[in-house]
Amino acid sequence: MAIGKRYRTAREHIQEGAKYPLEEGLELLRKTATAKFDESVDLAVRLGVNPRQADQMVRGAVSLPHGTGKIVRVVVFAEGAAAKAAEEAGADFIGSDDLIKKINDGWVDFDKAIAVRTLMAKVGRLGRILGPRSLMPNPKTGTVVGPDGVAQAVREVKGGRVDFRVERAGIVHASIGKANMSQEQIRENMLTLMGTLMRLKPSSAKGTYIRSVALSSTMGPGVRLDPNEIARLAGDYR
Repeated sequence: MAIGKRYRTAREHIQEGAKYPLEEGLELLRKTATAKFDESVDLAVRLGVNPRQADQMVRGAVSLPHGTGKIVRVVVFAEGAAAKAAEEAGADFIGSDDLIKKINDGWVDFDKAIAVRTLMAKVGRLGRILGPRSLMPNPKTGTVVGPDGVAQAVREVKGGRVDFRVERAGIVHASIGKANMSQEQIRENMLTLMGTLMRLKPSSAKGTYIRSVALSSTMGPGVRLDPNEIARLAGDYR
């Protein structure tokens, strides 16, 4: 009941159907993040694409300038010098056949997985376990790398790199920070991601590309933003 009452109180700050300018929307976001824990800030963007068409699938990764504010547990499938580089870069779990067996036995206590390209034939067998959890290493998101790229990939993932993929309804969801961040930090993180989405606009997508944009905290209501303003501002972050 307490959470429901808090949500209803927060919802009173937001005018139904309104699309707010970015700065006003960010102020509302902070005002409505009233939970007793540090809430995450989530972004939802509806794109003018048809994800069922292969040439309109929008997917990628972006390193947020101020990180996500979350502790990210990273596993790395690597051997030899690449494994040592992963360890020095801060990877939490590193291995090859032993790590694959551990995951096959049911262990998935991590947030991101990175694999050296030469091990993907083995790692690919974990698809039924990692795939549904969005943990499967993928070259499109920079998590399948050569031996020389392991350290950089680990640092980027732990430092706040966000993977995103448009869902069936044409919506991209991503966590872009924490409610205790400054308004400017949330703003820069959001526009960095938006700039990446604009850069990835499929050439076959017709009509308006950025259809709607909304921010919300974990326990708070959504704050809809003016998509035209966001698209214009994000142009500087492309």
